Amino acid sequence: MAYILIVEDDIDLGQVLLRQLREIGHDVELVGDAEAAIGRTNRYIYDLILTDLKLPGMDGIELLKKIKASNSTTMVIVMTGYASVDTAVVAMKTGAKDFIQKPFSLEDLIRKIDDALAIRRLKNEVDYLRHRQTDIIYRTSDIIGVSRELKHVLNMVTKVAGSDSTVLITGETGVGKGLIAGAIHHNSPRSGNNFVQVNCAALPQNLLESELFGHEKGAFTGAVKLRIGRFEQANMGTIFLDEIGDMDLSLQAKVLRVLEDREFERLGGNRTIKVNVRVIAATNKDIGSLVRDGSFREDLYYRINVFNIHIPPIRVRKDDIEPLVHYFIKKYSLEFNKSVSNISPAALNIMMRYDWPGNVREIRNCIERAVLLAESETITPTELSIANVNQVDDNIEQESNLSSLELREKEMILDALEKSDWIQKDAAAILGISKRVIHYKIKKYGITHPRWIKNK
Repeated sequence: MAYILIVEDDIDLGQVLLRQLREIGHDVELVGDAEAAIGRTNRYIYDLILTDLKLPGMDGIELLKKIKASNSTTMVIVMTGYASVDTAVVAMKTGAKDFIQKPFSLEDLIRKIDDALAIRRLKNEVDYLRHRQTDIIYRTSDIIGVSRELKHVLNMVTKVAGSDSTVLITGETGVGKGLIAGAIHHNSPRSGNNFVQVNCAALPQNLLESELFGHEKGAFTGAVKLRIGRFEQANMGTIFLDEIGDMDLSLQAKVLRVLEDREFERLGGNRTIKVNVRVIAATNKDIGSLVRDGSFREDLYYRINVFNIHIPPIRVRKDDIEPLVHYFIKKYSLEFNKSVSNISPAALNIMMRYDWPGNVREIRNCIERAVLLAESETITPTELSIANVNQVDDNIEQESNLSSLELREKEMILDALEKSDWIQKDAAAILGISKRVIHYKIKKYGITHPRWIKNK
């Protein structure tokens, strides 16, 4: 579904186009002259405008110039009964995406509209890919694990994926909430369109608003050009709002409006943008408690919690540890060009007896480091960055050789690195420390990443 404006002074033709485009699922408006069109574009941002070139008063070329000047992302197709090569060239140079001569078949027009909208979606996707943090789109078969608990989660994914319902995913840090969100999108009717991830805890709230809704040029100091927001990038697809429990109340109200009315304005703008987007949210917090203490809107909670999926921590689904270990060994052996292919029974026993408070993320980091350190094809206990077999107690939760304070610090550093796409200076800015300090901490805790290895 796209938001389309038709500008046509032939009312009969305009009505035919209006009906036909609405029948195939578009949200369409019709005006009869350029002045009325400018009035609409001053209030709303359209995905596509279909305009006649010969209009009463202001002509189509002048209208095209004003449209592209005010919103460069809108696709424009011009139509005329007075076609010539010169007219087509002028229209295309002015910013029209395509040109169609009257009389035309509806099939030809719809094909041109579909092509223009596909280009717009592609531009949004390219813009998103330039800023994305990680690739987290997976088939359910790509999610590693054999436990009964994980199979239940994947069964829930299968049930909800085919619908358009809003989903709230809950679970501790590192359990794989992003993977489940990606699986829902991948198996949904929206899978051919963008899956856009936003970590609501990664940015200050004033920057998060611009990230979600975009901003107009000059909206604030440093806004030197128009920025397309994540909701706009996710149009026709899915947006994943990770750590939504960290979002402040004023921003929650704007997200609620998108969920209820499917529209918003860019920061610094007054024109309304309509979107058709599915929302998946996730949190490691108790949202019910946040609602009770007034830090999370109750109405937003009900809107995002239409379908809840809770992912249990690794300590209650230990059957998933061994397949995850073998998966990460294969992954990092390929990345580091090493011949590591196995783990010794003693090392695996240590991993099975450990409670993994950092869940899958901690297992991944442990195996990544072990593969780097391994001097043979098999990982041994000496390469594991957790307590050795004599220190692990099945009845007492122990996290590692590090103190609890050091463990918390390491987890905070890992979270900041992931949120900043493993760019150390950006992670330091998130944590409020210097580049020298974060470099020291990274070395202290043995944190590594393939990009750092390759760049050495």
